Amino acid sequence: MHVALKQLRIGTRASQLALWQANWVKSELEKRYPGMEVSLVKIKTIGDKILDVPLAQVGGKGLFVKEIEEAMLRGDIDIAVHSMKDVPTEFPEGLGLHCITEREDPRDAVISRGVKFADLPKGAKIGTSALRRQAQLLKVRPDMEMIIIRGNVETRINKLETEKLDAVILAAAGLKRLGFTEKVAEYLPTDLSIPAIGQGALGIECRLDDEEVKKTIDFFNHPATAHAVRAERALLWRCEGGCQVPIAAFGEVNGSELRLVGFIASVDGKTSVRGSITGPAVDCEKLGVKLAEQLLNEGGHAILAEVYQREVSREKEIPV
Repeated sequence: MHVALKQLRIGTRASQLALWQANWVKSELEKRYPGMEVSLVKIKTIGDKILDVPLAQVGGKGLFVKEIEEAMLRGDIDIAVHSMKDVPTEFPEGLGLHCITEREDPRDAVISRGVKFADLPKGAKIGTSALRRQAQLLKVRPDMEMIIIRGNVETRINKLETEKLDAVILAAAGLKRLGFTEKVAEYLPTDLSIPAIGQGALGIECRLDDEEVKKTIDFFNHPATAHAVRAERALLWRCEGGCQVPIAAFGEVNGSELRLVGFIASVDGKTSVRGSITGPAVDCEKLGVKLAEQLLNEGGHAILAEVYQREVSREKEIPV
C-alpha cells in the first residue's frame, strides 16, 4: 500500500451535502491511512452567495468550483471534493480531475405529499433547480407549471410547503446521503428523466503535478463510474453546454461495454432530440463526442442556437 502524506487538506463548500461528501472522503482516507491528519477547509463560492437568481442566469457550471480551484492553485488546499454535476468540462491550467467515485443512485426523485408524478393534478406546480428536468418533465406533462427553486437540499424540500408546490424534484443521491429518503414519493426511471451529467458521482480534483497526493487518492477511482461519467462529460463538452442548457446524458457500463443515452431539448420541452450509442467502455470520451455529434446533426444545433439566443437577450435584461 502507498505510504501516504502526513497531512491532507480538503477544500469543500459549506453546504450540508458538500460537507457530507467531504467528510465521507475524509473518513475513507483516515481508515486507509490511520496516521494521516485530514482537515476540511470550507470555502464560499459565488453559487453559495447568489441564491435569489436561477443558476442559468448567473453563469452556470463554474459557480460552485472557481474559488475552490483558486485556493488549490495558491496551495491552501491539496484536494477538492465536488458533486460531479457541478464540475465544468474545462479546468484551470495545472488542475484536473484525478478520481471519480462509485456512483450513488443516479435517478431523480419526486418529493410530494405521497403522490406519484403521473398522478399529480393537472396544472401542478413543480419545483426544480434544473432546466434539464424541466424540459423532460414538460415533454411528458406539458400541463405542469415549473417553478425554479434554489438553495440546499433541505431548503428545497421545505419549499413544497413554503411555496405551496405540488412536488419538488431533486437528485436521489443527495437525499440518500443526507437521510431524507422517507420523504420520497417516487424515484423517476432514467428513461423518463435522464439524469444530469455526472449525477450521483463525486469527483476529486487536485494539482496534476502533485504525484504524492495523486497516489494517496488513487483508491477512490471507480473505473465503471469513471468511464460512464467521462462519456457524459465528453457529450456535454462537445455540445458546449452549461447549466443554462437542457442537456442530459446517462452512461451505464456492463462488463467492458458502455451504453450512453443523450438528450438535448428546448426549455419548454416541446422540441427535443434523443439518442444512444454503445461501444467499448475504454473509448468513453470518443463515444460521448460521437453521440453529441449525432444529436447536434439531428436537430440539436438548432435547439441550442435558440436557447443561447434567448440567454443572450435575457442577460441584457439582468442588472449587474
